[in-house]
Amino acid sequence: MTECKYRPLIGVPACIKELDSQQFHTVGDKYVRALAVSAEALPVMIPSLEMLVHSPDLIDRLDGLMLTGSPSNVHPSRYNQDPTSKHEPFDEWRDATVFPLIREALDRGLPLLAICRGFQELNVALGGSLHARVHELPDRMDHRRPQHPDLDVQYGVKHSIALKEGGAIAALAGCSELEINSLHWQAIDRLADGLVAEAHAPDGTIEAVRVKNATSFALGVQWHPEYKSWENPFSRRLFAAFGDAARARAAGTQAGHDKASDKDAEPARLANFRA
Repeated sequence: MTECKYRPLIGVPACIKELDSQQFHTVGDKYVRALAVSAEALPVMIPSLEMLVHSPDLIDRLDGLMLTGSPSNVHPSRYNQDPTSKHEPFDEWRDATVFPLIREALDRGLPLLAICRGFQELNVALGGSLHARVHELPDRMDHRRPQHPDLDVQYGVKHSIALKEGGAIAALAGCSELEINSLHWQAIDRLADGLVAEAHAPDGTIEAVRVKNATSFALGVQWHPEYKSWENPFSRRLFAAFGDAARARAAGTQAGHDKASDKDAEPARLANFRA
């Protein structure tokens, strides 16, 4: 009989969407499907309820945290810039929910995977800044989504990236270069001091990061490995490694709970023995 693998609980913060003048909390299918299939995890949506989401309590209950991409952008006030039409659209409900979660997750060693907007959130949360429209900068490529109705074209390979020698992404990939999709128009400007660049596009744009001194899996990518992750060898390895880190976290947490329970039970056992 094949042993069933424990499926860790991965929190996925939601975006706020408005429909018929009402707000809805939403998460894209491709993200939760990648977690379920390639990470062999149980995804659970975290509503963007700002301070009503108590980060310490939530992190206690999770085995991992994944930050997704989104049509919205981090509000520039988060990195000390004035908002303009070039920075829009915004989702300040998500900002207010996610930033405390990122800091709490890293402080507590919770495995973290950040994708696209999440990659940018991670950089800003640790003190970095963003370019509003990287394609308008001199000598930069157009990293935006291809204007085509077919999703396989939109999420198809667009350019290569060079991986940092000896880095975490290179170790997962088993090579020095990857071919990736590209659907973003914001990008890292100032890299946060707490991050290490793990990959660059040919124009110098940072495409992957690792959290310095992280006690667990803590990686971010600017592209979209979640799209049909099971069909891409690197994407499968990335999500599998994240899932394994979350399983290890869950096992350690359970061991800690069991040990604490045993310690609490010891006086009762001794009392019974003496009686």
